[in-house]
Amino acid sequence: MRVGITAIVPPEIIYSTNHIPLDLNNFVPQSNVHPKNKLCAWTASWRELILEDKIKINKLIVVAGGDCQNSLVDAEKIELKKKIPTHYFFYQFGDKEHFENEIKKLIDFLGGDVDKDILREVYKIKKLAKKVDELCYKDKINGKDAFYTTISASDLKGNPNAYKKEIENLLNNEENVEYRYRIALIGIPPIFSDFYEYLNEINVHCVYNELPYEFVRMGGDSIKSIVDTYSTYTFANHITKRIKIIKRELKKRKVDGIIHYTQMCCHHKLEDEILREFIDYPMLTIEGDIPQKTPEQVKLRIEAFIEMLG
Repeated sequence: MRVGITAIVPPEIIYSTNHIPLDLNNFVPQSNVHPKNKLCAWTASWRELILEDKIKINKLIVVAGGDCQNSLVDAEKIELKKKIPTHYFFYQFGDKEHFENEIKKLIDFLGGDVDKDILREVYKIKKLAKKVDELCYKDKINGKDAFYTTISASDLKGNPNAYKKEIENLLNNEENVEYRYRIALIGIPPIFSDFYEYLNEINVHCVYNELPYEFVRMGGDSIKSIVDTYSTYTFANHITKRIKIIKRELKKRKVDGIIHYTQMCCHHKLEDEILREFIDYPMLTIEGDIPQKTPEQVKLRIEAFIEMLG
């Protein structure tokens, strides 16, 4: 069965219960959906795609606490209109005991039986995706390819074997990446469909993508290790823990500057002031709304920021 997920839910668990996860967010940037009744276009877009049967799922898992705050009502609309079995999954600010109980309830929703061999195999594939991230900041894989690979670690593209082959092909074809500056992208990924292609075009090497890094950083080959790592998911913890990891990665990856992407009507937008106060790097904040190509105004601001770094 195809299980839609509205934010990060351990794909190891979903696959190991003989279901196929689909990260609904990964359909949005290329969708060109312009939802009318919305706060956040990310959640409203996947809501419309499901209601219009452009994404077909059998079950829905909603991250209803600890991360995205706008997904709850959009998911409830899907549950009520499509009569899709729906489970509400909660992160609880790093409370490991609480999170262990959430994992147990998730497994029960998915049928109650975990195939440990599948769980371990999914984790092995995710470790390959983490290798892509490492080679990116070592200048052997370009930022665009690294982003599309690591962002897909949330659901392994619904096909673990095909995803594994894609990663192996990428790892077997290393390059020497040429660039002007090393950039970090913090916040959620931009809703712009060609953003990473654009960065490559202007010779900006994106060596750190905060959210995809979380996807490959977390994982496990047992229920215990999954609880241990996913309970540290930074977007669902106190912002000081998130800042600590960001600063560690910025230093390790020798970043020149930061682009902070914010989504219109997203509560994470309010974090910009805190991030600027505690992260001592040149930072440009950009904002998006609906799925589209990177607006010219945003491009001009990025290019001015890049020139400033020089």
